[in-house]
Amino acid sequence: MCLAMPFCASPAVGGVGRMNVPAGTWEIIGKIYSFDLSAAAEAAKKMQAEQPEHPLGYLLEGEALWWKIWCASADYKWGMVDARHRQKQPSDQHYFDLAAKAYSLARAQIERGDSAEMQLYSGMADALAARLYGLRGENRATARVGVRARQSFLRAHELDPALADADLGLGLYNYYVDTLSSIAKVLRFFMGIPGGSKQDGLRQLENAIAHGELTPTPARIYLSLNLHRFDQQYARAIEVLNPAAQKYPSNPLFQMMLGDLHAKLGHKDLALQHYRAATALPVEDAECRARIVALAAAATAAVNAESSQKY
Repeated sequence: MCLAMPFCASPAVGGVGRMNVPAGTWEIIGKIYSFDLSAAAEAAKKMQAEQPEHPLGYLLEGEALWWKIWCASADYKWGMVDARHRQKQPSDQHYFDLAAKAYSLARAQIERGDSAEMQLYSGMADALAARLYGLRGENRATARVGVRARQSFLRAHELDPALADADLGLGLYNYYVDTLSSIAKVLRFFMGIPGGSKQDGLRQLENAIAHGELTPTPARIYLSLNLHRFDQQYARAIEVLNPAAQKYPSNPLFQMMLGDLHAKLGHKDLALQHYRAATALPVEDAECRARIVALAAAATAAVNAESSQKY
């Protein structure tokens, strides 16, 4: 089970939304999804210095770090680029520290006066930690913070039923828990992990796309990945992801994801076009860039090999 809570880069229509976010939030988020991750992290640190008691600066820095981790951890298997496993690394501690700081700040404000927004940030902080625990294969830690995140998102909905941003976390929880293997579901029962409904998860992710302020883009990313991973609905996955890829054409991960999906549909030329686009984009982080080049080479070879077998 792996929860996720990244962010999108567009405020509500007209610039007026339900969230009282700090100045500079949208610019930082735009940098994250444009894959300008180092600049995003630096801007998030500036936000932390200016508003040290607000959780969002710490969450945004963690979000920028997450996509570096995702890129460096990704591999190409079963015709799909995905981050499946990561060994523990000393640098992980800073990521967990950011999640813990955001959580403690949100809970401190909740103690002073409960609010849907702070419950949302509390859930985001736990979801941030859950992603890396899940990637490292630490299932008990993933479950612990994942269940706690779910409680925060449910409380946010209770306080503000129209807060669609909470549906990203709830949707991913419901989707993942309902797609666990039979053995994992037995373990889930003994660990006291609440059940989930895949159909509810899909509906919640779609609601986050349609009505969320902070979450339409990440909801698109994870819904597309899930439609690919678990449901083999490749055309639908492309339809879901395309708006994010068009909005952020400098993000090489979107190009890789679209290439994989077109390959599954037998669209060889389109697949290769997306893989070439991914490698042509500038990526500042050397480790991530090397990984993208290697992944695109592996994917291209697989597509060409499959094509040659047909003739």
